[in-house]
This record gives sequence, structure tokens and C-alpha cells, in this order.
Amino acid sequence: MLIVGLYVFVLALFLGVEIITKVPPTLHTPLMSGANAISGITVVGALACATTAAFSGSNILGFLAIVLATINCVGGFAVTDRMLKMFSAPAKK
Repeated sequence: MLIVGLYVFVLALFLGVEIITKVPPTLHTPLMSGANAISGITVVGALACATTAAFSGSNILGFLAIVLATINCVGGFAVTDRMLKMFSAPAKK
């Protein structure tokens, strides 16, 4: 079972790299916004996983998922905001 999971992970890694390298630069900002939304869903799912009463491995993995997805959301929105500011009109004085 571990070999099948590893096989799927490696295939997904290669597929992700091929897809991302083929995306034109004008589409990166919308794709980042979509990825941020998915990370937000991950935070909600991880909160549901980490809030059980009994202390277990799923609590630890849920907490780790919350931390990593939150970092991804905040960083993604910061980068998206910075990219969008590059395309906005300069403020008049």
C-alpha cells in the first residue's frame, strides 16, 4: 500500500510540474487566487480533524495542516496583492 501511495505522489509531482511550467505568466495571479481558496478549505478541514477530544496522531497532523495551510493562505494572498498592485494605476498626488 505504501508503494502505491508513493507511486501516486511521484506521478502527481511530475504532472504538477508539467502543468505549472506550461501556464503563461498572465494566468498566474488567477491561479494563485484559486490555490488560496483551496488552502482555505484545507484550514477548515484541518480544524475539523484537530478538534477531537482524545489526543491522537490525527490531532497532531490536523494541527500541522492548520499551520501549513494558514502560512500558505497568508503568503499567497500577500503575493497576489503585491502582483495586483503592480498592474494598478499609480495614485494621483
